[in-house]
Amino acid sequence: MGFWRVLVGGFMVSWVLILSCQASLPCDFPAIYNFGDSNSDTGGISAAFEPIRAPYGEAFFHKPAGRDSDGRLIIDFTAERLKLPYLSAYLNSLGTSYRHGANFATGGSTIRRQNETIFEYGISPFSLDMQIVQFDQFKARTADLYNQVKNSSEANRLPRPEEFSRALYTFDIGQNDLSVGFRKMSLDQLGAALPDIISQLVSAVRHLYQHGGRAFWIHNTGPIGCLPVNMFYLSNPPPGYLDEHGCIKAQNDMAMEFNKQLKDRVVKLRAELPEAAITYVDVYAAKYGLISNAKSLGFADPLKVCCGYHVNFDHIWCGNKGMVNNTEVYGAPCEDPSVFVIWDGVHYTQAANQWVADHTQNGSLTDPPTPTTQACRRQ
Repeated sequence: MGFWRVLVGGFMVSWVLILSCQASLPCDFPAIYNFGDSNSDTGGISAAFEPIRAPYGEAFFHKPAGRDSDGRLIIDFTAERLKLPYLSAYLNSLGTSYRHGANFATGGSTIRRQNETIFEYGISPFSLDMQIVQFDQFKARTADLYNQVKNSSEANRLPRPEEFSRALYTFDIGQNDLSVGFRKMSLDQLGAALPDIISQLVSAVRHLYQHGGRAFWIHNTGPIGCLPVNMFYLSNPPPGYLDEHGCIKAQNDMAMEFNKQLKDRVVKLRAELPEAAITYVDVYAAKYGLISNAKSLGFADPLKVCCGYHVNFDHIWCGNKGMVNNTEVYGAPCEDPSVFVIWDGVHYTQAANQWVADHTQNGSLTDPPTPTTQACRRQ
């Protein structure tokens, strides 16, 4: 009897150890499908409209690479961590491979459709609902194409139809909905619009789940009130308008309310979608932590812009030329972008993106506390 007890006990211990080992193994994500705005656009808006010019991309790619930064974005560091290639933009028809995913993000994208053109304020026509339509078309067309060419080398540039259910679906969108709201609405009106904005993001996740997606990595929105562009034309702000780090308090408060409501909806979505592994990623905490502690972390003043000419109320954007006091001025990059947080007034440098990626993708700022490599597992 004692022998059987020992045998059964040993079997149970072995079974627990096997399950524990399986749970600690990294997920085998074959692909990433990303939806978002310029924070994760790897070439979409450049393919659709005017290409992003030098000195963008110079720090890593040594040429413009369709990214609003001097180098890599957070989504690039996500791909590196998962040992996957950098994502090709869905809209980029030249030299692209979609074997390990596609990027539907475009600079200027919003969750809700906006009734304005990109030529007015830079808002992309490819809102989240359009990105989801593009994904559906991509999935259907690549399946047809793969079946036609699966025995040829052309198949190496296409996703495998059976791998869509094992891919990681990432979201980084919502910042531009807030920026449009600050421009067009009162704070009360924008606050009242937040539930609908978030509902549309939730609907996108639900749609992907209904079409086989199971692993979702959802960024909240960053501290928009800390972007220097919002202070370019600000003079003599009233007491309390800025916080202790020089950020616009009301804008950051709105971003935090957006994030609170998004997190609440993600919790409800987990209950609604029983097979989904949904990770909520607190990018706000990472970015605000970086800005709050920039100098002690070896960065320069976090509200100073690396690239562009911004003196008093004269503004020449990064990579552009313009006239200041009858003299042509070039919006040049700083000497060492690696010590700057903000690249061009709106977007982060590669160094800052890497810092944020390192402090979110390890699971320390996610709910549940899950590293990217484990994001396929529901908790």
